[in-house]
Amino acid sequence: MPPSCIPFSFRSTAEHDAATPQPRLHRLAASSSSSSDAPAAGVFDDSASIVTLPSLPSLQSSAPISGYLDTTPPPAFHFCHASLKPLHPTSSAPALAVSAAASLLYSASKSEITVFDLVSARPVETFDAVPSAGSVKSVALSSAGKLFTGHQDGRIRVWRRSARSGRYRLNATLPTAVDRLLHFPLPGNYVAVRRHKKLLWIEHADAVSAVAASGDLLYSVSWDKTLKVWRAAGDLRCLESVPAHDDAVNAVAVAGDGTVYTGSADGKIRVWARSPPTEGRGRRRRHTRHGLVATLERHRSAVNALALSGDGAILYSGACDRSILVWEREESADHMAVAGALRGHGKAILCLACVGDVLFSGSSDRTVRIWRKEGKGKGYSCLGVMEGHGTGVRTLVAKTDQESVSV
Repeated sequence: MPPSCIPFSFRSTAEHDAATPQPRLHRLAASSSSSSDAPAAGVFDDSASIVTLPSLPSLQSSAPISGYLDTTPPPAFHFCHASLKPLHPTSSAPALAVSAAASLLYSASKSEITVFDLVSARPVETFDAVPSAGSVKSVALSSAGKLFTGHQDGRIRVWRRSARSGRYRLNATLPTAVDRLLHFPLPGNYVAVRRHKKLLWIEHADAVSAVAASGDLLYSVSWDKTLKVWRAAGDLRCLESVPAHDDAVNAVAVAGDGTVYTGSADGKIRVWARSPPTEGRGRRRRHTRHGLVATLERHRSAVNALALSGDGAILYSGACDRSILVWEREESADHMAVAGALRGHGKAILCLACVGDVLFSGSSDRTVRIWRKEGKGKGYSCLGVMEGHGTGVRTLVAKTDQESVSV
């Protein structure tokens, strides 16, 4: 049977007549979590209800600033391509990952992981996601084809496609048994996670909220307030554990140059720089270390989502304060500075995805907003608001091809 498609509407942020569909399309499909109300109109607003940011007039109160704020969207056509459902739907919202090379979408929930073919919009494989480990909180796909899933029990599962059967199989659980065996004899390898309880420093003490694969490294963040760095291939050892924040860490993003960004419930974004590998012998040879280089503080509430532009020059952060802050790298410095805020969602920002000059944002208000950067110094346009989810949009992934952007 063909995939079912729930009612899905497009609402532009400005009045315009029906336009002829353009060659470049936006196809939307995202996962949901919690219900809420409809949003307000979208604008690029430097005040963003963040009192410390420089104020810019909003669309509702005055005309746009010439050459900086463009709120009139060009002709665009958006439609619901398909509503993808696993073979055994659950009440929990899935975590998502996409393979651009193979046109596959990975949807992980509490009990199973489903692989969808994005061309046919059909499930091609479903496998057990270790139900005893609790809900799958996050998913990442490495360039080598390994699938990493972060779980409620604080573990990371590694999945590989079997060469013989062509199906995915559980390859390892992080930290591995060998890694734990190497660390457990020494008292100095234990850290206190709460009163009267200690764990090895290579273990997460709470749910793994986000994972990101970059090159030969895997990054994981957790509600236990830490950032951990793992080898994404070979022995899959934990290389480093960083006490990153004062509250649960909700998001992680990695730039091409190795810079790591973490967002937390403490309202802060922290920037970590990767140092050159240290020289040594044996197991201590060529370990990577990350040091704190900046703390970005402009949100007034928990940071839930982070996304980077393709060149890593722009960082987007979404929070419970309903704003998306735009951070741009200063030419005279190596760190980010806030450039403004995208406003329009009526409730918390839960997820972000960036493809080229287009940013997608999902919110507790049950909508996905589409933003486009109009060029250097020209601000952003809200191209449209995608409605149709019955609950809040918790996760987004984006994929490009020659004709479209799929989310």
